[in-house]
Amino acid sequence: MIKKIVAALFIVLVAGVAILSLGKQPEPLAEGSESANMLASRHYSFIREDLRLVDDNRPTQANKDFDGADARILETSYWYPVNDQGEVPEGKHPLVIYSHGFASTRYSGKHLSEYLASNGYIVIATDFPLTNMNAPGGPEVKDVVNQPGDVSFLLNSVIAWSLDESHVLSGHLDESRIGVTGISLGGMTTTLVSYHPTRRDPRIKAAASIAGPSSSFSETFYESVDIPFLMLAADSDALVPYDVHALPVLDRVQRSSLVTIAGGTHLGFAAHTGILRWLENADSIGCYSVLKNINTEEEPWHELVGTPEQGVLYEDVPLPCENRPLPVGMNPLRQHMSTVLAIYSFFESHFNQAPEKRIYFDRFLHEVMPEEIPEVSVRRRTS
Repeated sequence: MIKKIVAALFIVLVAGVAILSLGKQPEPLAEGSESANMLASRHYSFIREDLRLVDDNRPTQANKDFDGADARILETSYWYPVNDQGEVPEGKHPLVIYSHGFASTRYSGKHLSEYLASNGYIVIATDFPLTNMNAPGGPEVKDVVNQPGDVSFLLNSVIAWSLDESHVLSGHLDESRIGVTGISLGGMTTTLVSYHPTRRDPRIKAAASIAGPSSSFSETFYESVDIPFLMLAADSDALVPYDVHALPVLDRVQRSSLVTIAGGTHLGFAAHTGILRWLENADSIGCYSVLKNINTEEEPWHELVGTPEQGVLYEDVPLPCENRPLPVGMNPLRQHMSTVLAIYSFFESHFNQAPEKRIYFDRFLHEVMPEEIPEVSVRRRTS
């Protein structure tokens, strides 16, 4: 009898796992389309390495019951392409630095990191000391102002590896092709490290914010830097409202494009949220997590970000999840497809070494994607 019960429970467990992992699959991209072919394209295998990096030159601030530290400890992963011989392909490769969102981890960009690495990119990401989900004292959103320094430290580390003859990446980094991207608070980190008058890193050549908060940045904020900028956003985003964060970008950033996913959600951009496709709206979980971890009644902290003279707007920032009930959202697995294609084609339109390829990827991003994927629309600033 006991064996039969165990066997029955095992069958139920297997069936449950199968349903969760294989059920409710998204509608695929049109067979034979350029979008479907690009999404399936993998030129290389890839390897991921995990390590702990320590920046001894910058402290970690105190946070609730955490007393702070003299250094910033960065639990880090990096991905790189390998050929059939298990070696990094010859030549120099572009680098993309990924930044995670609030109360998340570096693996929230796993789908982007793996896809980019399998197409010739080096990618590095870290768990930021005080905004990751396991931060001592709990995630603290205001530490985002210190994260541009973390991104620069990661960049310094990869450059050092490229100069180290004993490192697997020795001689393989192209310092003229460095990009940054990130989701949510990581999108804000991307914007800060790319454009902030005192925190920006001039080595960055292209930036892509994915649903990043940007309502506090005026046109003045972006004026001192001339690099291409992409905002990828969902018009049903419950946590970072589209109208006040994404839509103004074209009016404020000179070399900008806005990719909009109709019916997409905020959490639908992140890699680990595929399981949330069983919910009517993935942001219902995000709203619970964010509102649990932030103090919605605390005083504004614009001065930590910058001054009005630097282009920081001292205006009220819309609170997340104010509009309820949430509409039915897109299957996150479907949203992942457009996310990967938009980020990859954006960087390739600037980093591909063949001029005709750069033109192709620019056309794909701005014309082909919105033609082939019904929920995607793309606008480019024209002046």
